[in-house]
Amino acid sequence: MTQDADRPTPSPSCPIPGGGARRRDVLSTVIVGAGCVGACALAYPFLDSLNGTKNTSLGEDDSIDVDIAALRPGQQLVVTWRGWPVFIQKRTPEMLASLKTADIVQRLRDPDSKILQQPKDATNWHRSVVPEIGVLIGICTHLGCVPSYATPSPNDKSGKYSCPCHGSQFDVAGRVYKDAPAPYNLPVPPVTMLSATHVRIGQSKGDPAFSIASIQQI
Repeated sequence: MTQDADRPTPSPSCPIPGGGARRRDVLSTVIVGAGCVGACALAYPFLDSLNGTKNTSLGEDDSIDVDIAALRPGQQLVVTWRGWPVFIQKRTPEMLASLKTADIVQRLRDPDSKILQQPKDATNWHRSVVPEIGVLIGICTHLGCVPSYATPSPNDKSGKYSCPCHGSQFDVAGRVYKDAPAPYNLPVPPVTMLSATHVRIGQSKGDPAFSIASIQQI
């Protein structure tokens, strides 16, 4: 009879010495591994959201078409593009006139939009493709709060934006006032006017090479 024959056969009620420790090690490894996979799966969308922009260099088209037929003068509607709120205004003649008022212009940090915060076809006094329709990304350039829109009133026909977090002020073209925490004008996305009642956000007919990732800050 060999030595192996004399050795007792392990049974379920008699675990192999050290086997429990090995099983615990394997179990711990599996749990830790699963936790890492889960954490990475949760972290990726969060980190990706911090990036803020999608890669359009591979031909990805994330543009949206918006019907603005129901938009009345002085009103704005809010849509979502790339996860950002986008303000679309229908400007009144008084709103447009206010953008050229010397009293307002001299109080602005970047009245001529010299800092890259918009496509070329929106680098003008009204910061839009056509003066009557304004399109802005509604994120304050200070710490990312969403500014509120003050519609024109009998006492103030110009309208404006105010950041509820730290008090930054913007005119209806999204130009930031001096002595405010926000360092830059509100971003203008690429826009194409498909018709008088339809706007495409995400593509600029006048500046097709423009990328929102190239602006100074969003």
